[in-house]
Amino acid sequence: MEASKPATVRRAAAPRLATYTVRSGDSLSSIALRVYHDPGAWPVLYWANRHQVRWANRIQVGQVLTIPARPAQLPTAPRQLGPTHAPAARPTVIEQSAEQSASRVTSAPARSAASYSGDSSFQACVISRESGGNSQVMNASGHYGLYQFSASTWAEYGGSAAEFGHASVAEQNRVFDNAMAAGGEYNWAPYDGC
Repeated sequence: MEASKPATVRRAAAPRLATYTVRSGDSLSSIALRVYHDPGAWPVLYWANRHQVRWANRIQVGQVLTIPARPAQLPTAPRQLGPTHAPAARPTVIEQSAEQSASRVTSAPARSAASYSGDSSFQACVISRESGGNSQVMNASGHYGLYQFSASTWAEYGGSAAEFGHASVAEQNRVFDNAMAAGGEYNWAPYDGC
């Protein structure tokens, strides 16, 4: 009689989790847009990677994030997105003679009407993530310009309703400055990771 062979048990392979390596300019919302087609799904990424993402608005280039399947119901955002920053100190103004200041006058670089990258690192980050520097871009949901203002937010921070959709870079920067003075970085940081 022939000895029977032991039965081979096949186990289903554990599903491999998808991963994503963070690139320059990425935020959790931009990655969620890429993988889930919904920037509002960023809390899924945060909670799946909370062991390595301490603050929801801070991820680092080169981090490898786990990309879970999108759940039927999105988790809530964390209570605190990131540490608060102390306000930047204003530079001290030193009086100079006319001769001293004349020797230090330099002209500011010309800004293109079509694209702009910002003066501060935070401003540059917002522009990069919101519009890519295109001052006249309008997205499908009606958000416009360098900072992707909605029409109501634009008006709330002093933008002219008549200029919404075709405002100059200078006008968009003025409205951005008003928004920063009223609400600070919080107006963009939770969404852009800046």
